Amino acid sequence: MSDRERVLTAAGVSRETATRLDLYVSQLQRWQSVKNLVGPATLSEVWTRHVADALQLLALAPNARTWLDLGSGAGIPGLILAIAGAERPGFRVDLVESNARKCAFLTEAIRITGAPARVRNARIEAVIADHVGVEIVCARALASLDQLLAWTEPVLKSGTTGLFPKGREVEAELTEAARRWRFVYDLLPSQTDSAARIVRVTALDRVEP
Repeated sequence: MSDRERVLTAAGVSRETATRLDLYVSQLQRWQSVKNLVGPATLSEVWTRHVADALQLLALAPNARTWLDLGSGAGIPGLILAIAGAERPGFRVDLVESNARKCAFLTEAIRITGAPARVRNARIEAVIADHVGVEIVCARALASLDQLLAWTEPVLKSGTTGLFPKGREVEAELTEAARRWRFVYDLLPSQTDSAARIVRVTALDRVEP
């Protein structure tokens, strides 16, 4: 069984969603040669390293309909989540990315896949307040947890849940973040990397100076 088949079977996606994911992967491979959207070494393992890694977030918030993905880059996880959630009524993902070339890829991939997503070519701090009320905010391989909490403070303090995939340095990042923030979180195992974790933040406040 190929990586693609293993990922799609494990995720239990429909035939239509599988087709949309194929279109996304095809576009990623086509644009990669000129835009360098993902680490070149990971492209041969795109289904396990990127698609499966993104899809696991959907299972952590199965009833959420509105998502915000920060530093979307090549659309991981945000655009993949939008593709997978396309058959759910009211599902929508806003993709925030400051790099115009990456926004061009995202816009084209949305057009081709028909994903319920919108691209915002802007810096996070300039638009985060516009998204108060979103159900889930996520970001992958973007910044330290301390910085992510600083960026997402307006939405996390309004009831949004944060889902932040992290690598083996997660404990150090939690310790660093605790110097500036009081936050309620769960540390969840990653389904794609035994050394990785997903930090799920459900409440946030600043530590008093």
